[in-house]
Amino acid sequence: MKKILVYGSYGYTGQLIVERAVKEGLSLILAGRDENQLRAQAKKYNLEYHSFSLDETAALDSALQEVDAVLHCAGPFVLTFRQMAEACIRNKKHYVDISGEIEGFEALAAMDEDAKRAGVMLLPGGGFDVVPSDCLIAYTAGKLSSATNLNLYIKGIGSGVSRGTARSGIENSHRQGRIRRDGKIVSVPNLWGVKDIDFGRGPSRLVSMGWGDVSTAYHSTGIPNVTVYMNFPKAMIQLMRLTRVAGSLLYTRAARNFIKWLIGIFFAKGPSRKQNEMGFSLIIAEVSDGTKNVRAKLRTPEAYYLTALTSVEIMKRILSDDYKTGFQTPSKVYGADFILQFDGVQREDL
Repeated sequence: MKKILVYGSYGYTGQLIVERAVKEGLSLILAGRDENQLRAQAKKYNLEYHSFSLDETAALDSALQEVDAVLHCAGPFVLTFRQMAEACIRNKKHYVDISGEIEGFEALAAMDEDAKRAGVMLLPGGGFDVVPSDCLIAYTAGKLSSATNLNLYIKGIGSGVSRGTARSGIENSHRQGRIRRDGKIVSVPNLWGVKDIDFGRGPSRLVSMGWGDVSTAYHSTGIPNVTVYMNFPKAMIQLMRLTRVAGSLLYTRAARNFIKWLIGIFFAKGPSRKQNEMGFSLIIAEVSDGTKNVRAKLRTPEAYYLTALTSVEIMKRILSDDYKTGFQTPSKVYGADFILQFDGVQREDL
């Protein structure tokens, strides 16, 4: 039976993914650095596990020889993706992660030829970032082939932020905001742009951010100008403001490590089970060519829950030999309608 290595399986999102994958009947091997957490999780689901750091190359390569593909869930991904992706290419195993970090997307895109030679697929962003938004962007872009500008608007309702997401945000705080202009990713200050967007029940205040689609939308559609706006909990917006005020002091390694430690104390591990079940997200994609505009909206289940759904479905497809070699985005390999198969997803033209 074909197997998947889930690295970082005991994190908040990793646990949701493992639970879903077991229900779907997938064969898993759990992996990560914390043997105690791995042992408890493996016992719960009667699964194999391996404890090792990504810097332990021999142990990493040995674990990969036992599987056909990797679902990488250990963030902040900017610190972990390269070791795992390079090992996957070296050992000829497919790589999927649930990252939303632009640096990882762009670096993996640069590994495209290496992955093709190895006969494997590199698919970052297999979760909420960027599966639903990438599919919606591809759908709207397909209705306006002349599009040169994309604005993406994202709003979560009834959910929350996991410790891992918050820590990834801090790890990337020194990179500030990012947008794409004339095909190139450029940096802008945090909270650079603010818009009031009506998702159907009155306007919501959104701020610009360096969401993963700033990278992937260009690879999926070729649209050269991309800006992403999102609503955030007040605590996250305060952190963004702090990065503008504190400047370089916040960007030191010591400062980032200290803030990540504080997150571990004061942040909840992640949304509750009720929030997973009752929360939802709204996404609007708007493309234009300077004359015409096309807009469409997507409603999805809660972001972390959806990440488990989409990433497990991608792994099922890979194990069924449904993949394309090289660097891919969700819509490039599985199409704009991939997201519509999941319960609770609705798409409408605006």
